[in-house]
Amino acid sequence: MSDYGKAFALMRGAAKGPWQDYTRHAFVEGMKDGTLPRAAFLHYLRQDYVFLIHFSRAWALAVVKSETHTEMQAAARTVNGLVSEEMKLHIGICEAEGIPQDQLFSTPERAENLAYTRYVLEAGYSGDLLDLLAALAPCVMGYGEIGTRLAAEATSETYRDWITTYASDDYQRGCEAVGEFLDSALTRRIGADFETSPRWNRLCHTFRTATELEINFWQMGLTP
Repeated sequence: MSDYGKAFALMRGAAKGPWQDYTRHAFVEGMKDGTLPRAAFLHYLRQDYVFLIHFSRAWALAVVKSETHTEMQAAARTVNGLVSEEMKLHIGICEAEGIPQDQLFSTPERAENLAYTRYVLEAGYSGDLLDLLAALAPCVMGYGEIGTRLAAEATSETYRDWITTYASDDYQRGCEAVGEFLDSALTRRIGADFETSPRWNRLCHTFRTATELEINFWQMGLTP
């Protein structure tokens, strides 16, 4: 298991069943052995491009919710990574498949995508930085865990580009940075023993719900 900080490990442990279903979903295992239909992958990739647009906006909201310059920098670095780096993967693969960027950008949003992205944004709009980070963490760290595992276990080269992106040192450092951000934000607002706070169960519930929405997102990918 990855080590992305104390809070993430505790939240992941509190959502053990859904986390397993998310990180070892049939869609993920299909990328591992190459059996995932290309049409399903491209459908997922187009939806994920739209997802990343809203996800970037949610991370930009983290700048607004920050209380220190250091927190603002951490959120801004993540926004830059999403907009300048991660979305390039989607653009490049889709262009190679004959899907230009303007068509990718205008992809109709599936209901599962709407449910997930709006849940994350609402966590930030109605709550503070902690509520927002709890909703954001499953996507960031989950893809880090999946990428690392598939890099070691994949028996097919079909989806190697995707796997390499999330197993890369750059992405793993990003996961570690978000884990540190989450830990420090909790410590600043609640204290070092944040897991004993009355707020902790609610934050874990937010993390778990976002994880369940990730499961639905993979499932959506199987039904283009």
